[in-house]
Amino acid sequence: MALTPKSPQGTLPANNKDAASQDTFLREVDDALREDQLRTLLRTRGLPILAVVVGALVGLGGWLWYSDHAASLRDKQSESFVTALDALQVNRNQTARQAMDPLVKDGNPGYRAAVEIAEAGLAEQAGKAADAAKVFAAVAADGTLPGPYRELATVREVSTNFDKLAPQTVIDRLKPLAVPGKPWFGSAGELVALAYLKQNKTEAAGALLVSIAKDKAVPDTLRRRTRQLAGQLGFDAVDNPAAAVSGSEGQ
Repeated sequence: MALTPKSPQGTLPANNKDAASQDTFLREVDDALREDQLRTLLRTRGLPILAVVVGALVGLGGWLWYSDHAASLRDKQSESFVTALDALQVNRNQTARQAMDPLVKDGNPGYRAAVEIAEAGLAEQAGKAADAAKVFAAVAADGTLPGPYRELATVREVSTNFDKLAPQTVIDRLKPLAVPGKPWFGSAGELVALAYLKQNKTEAAGALLVSIAKDKAVPDTLRRRTRQLAGQLGFDAVDNPAAAVSGSEGQ
């Protein structure tokens, strides 16, 4: 019986050696081709690619600078506005105006609206109701300002001119704002309720006052005021009688 010779341990048959050699050769050719393609790419498009990379880095640096600058500016604006509010609380109106002037010049719409409303409030405190109403009306009509500020200006304008306006005018202007969940629901709702009372619509006024008094998002002082007025009209606006009694005793 003839025996087939075996390859010595650690060696490959000839066909396996050829395949390995061919595979190595193909890899070397592929690597060389890739290097050649990369050199060609850099030679023909190197500058555009470099320009894109540099542009991206410059853009990133600019964005980081702007973000830092904007944050710093917001901090300064916030400090100025807080200074103005603190001055207003102690009737230092001139100091308040000096702190508010730069905010108007900076052009931030939110701060500009807040400053104009604050200045109108100063005019109203000084007995210049007509001037204050004009400023409130201008803010309310300025479509470039944030909605909540415009709504507040509308409430303040109507409040300033309340005695001069027909009750239905007050209702028409403020009823869209006298809705639970709206930012100025309490203030607008109270004025609408008072306008209803002028029209002898006690039921509508009482229901609105009760809604305000029970809305925990409304400031406590306004809730107490509307609760008392609702009670005078014969409406129960007390959620927790015990709490209401203790609150009235503490006043």
